[in-house]
Amino acid sequence: MDVFERFESEVRSYIRGFPDVFTSAKGARLQGRSGREYIDFFAGAGALNYGHNDDAMKRRLVDYLAGDGILHSLDMATAAKENFLTAFHDTILAPRGMPHRMLFPAPSGANAVEVALKLARKATGRQQIVSFENSFHGMTLATMAISGGPARQAAPMPIVGGTTFIPFDGAEGPGVDTLDRLESLLSDTRGETNLPAACIVETVQAEGGINVASMEWLRRLQNICRGAGMLLIVDDIQVGCGRTGSFFSFEPAGLEPDIICLSKSLSGLGLPMAMVLVKPACDSLAPGEHSGTFRGFNPAFVTATEALRFWRDDALEQETVRKAGIVGARLDRIALRYQEVTRPPVRGRGLIQGLSTASGAVARRIAGKAFARGLVMESCGPERNVLKILCPLTIADDDLVRGLDILDAAVAAVAAE
Repeated sequence: MDVFERFESEVRSYIRGFPDVFTSAKGARLQGRSGREYIDFFAGAGALNYGHNDDAMKRRLVDYLAGDGILHSLDMATAAKENFLTAFHDTILAPRGMPHRMLFPAPSGANAVEVALKLARKATGRQQIVSFENSFHGMTLATMAISGGPARQAAPMPIVGGTTFIPFDGAEGPGVDTLDRLESLLSDTRGETNLPAACIVETVQAEGGINVASMEWLRRLQNICRGAGMLLIVDDIQVGCGRTGSFFSFEPAGLEPDIICLSKSLSGLGLPMAMVLVKPACDSLAPGEHSGTFRGFNPAFVTATEALRFWRDDALEQETVRKAGIVGARLDRIALRYQEVTRPPVRGRGLIQGLSTASGAVARRIAGKAFARGLVMESCGPERNVLKILCPLTIADDDLVRGLDILDAAVAAVAAE
């Protein structure tokens, strides 16, 4: 690790919690130079829903490269983009009756969110954005401005205003509907032009501690937005692409967002890619009004098109739900058995689930012991005290159970101390 310490910036992060040099990966397993093999409950922070080095995606990419396929094209027309546009429309949008157009910004989630804010503000002629406490939407200045958690607090300079924060569902305890606060705010606003342009929401606050919004709360939020002429933006960057079961996390609530932000697992193979889905009435930016040299990364179009094979039927969705049951049941047992270091109940949806611990320090100790035993996982939440299970959706049952066994042993070891 000496090379990294000598030559890489102090800003490096994950390397500090996972101190090995990784050399190869397949499915839900990582190989370290140390000779140790690891079960991956991290999945590239949600960028590897289909695991490492899926064979079919890899073949498509290798064939494309061998055939001198276009790599860089800005937003010019290419066969790779054409194939993806057609496949995504036919496989995802059309079956769901979604009229959205596809906008390709620079290939990061933060840039997708920035474009969404631009679209909303121009389409409505308004400026204010409603967001939620403990939300996370990126680490650029614009996305930190609408993030309600540690990302905003850690900003190295003053953050641009223009955001109103509302408590997320459940933040003020059972029986308290935090959307009453939003309705009150809107009723006190004088003049239509002073109303917010949009509300941006994660259906599951992944970095915020795996806080799950109820379907009823989400439906009420959409109704409030419609009544105030506000656009509804869903940030599905970490919990979309099947992470909660359905392709979009908001499907069980029956939402019809005006704008949807996707990135992370969209390319399927971990290649950089981002996309904003926008209803035609909100497609407000003029040609060139948002740009980026590396938007429309063609190798990612190739692998993303192949990744859509998982969505031609509901097999992956059903498998995700089944595996979620295995994870939830095991985490429940761990939480109840080791209450000196854990805090029931378990939280999450699908294969993003969290185990609360007594403190961030306790979570770090557990994650460290898990890594030493061969499991890669991180923590999240304002205090970093929630251990996050974010394994590939395609993980084999044996690897899933082995990873849970390691987590159980790590929690037991910390409890024994």
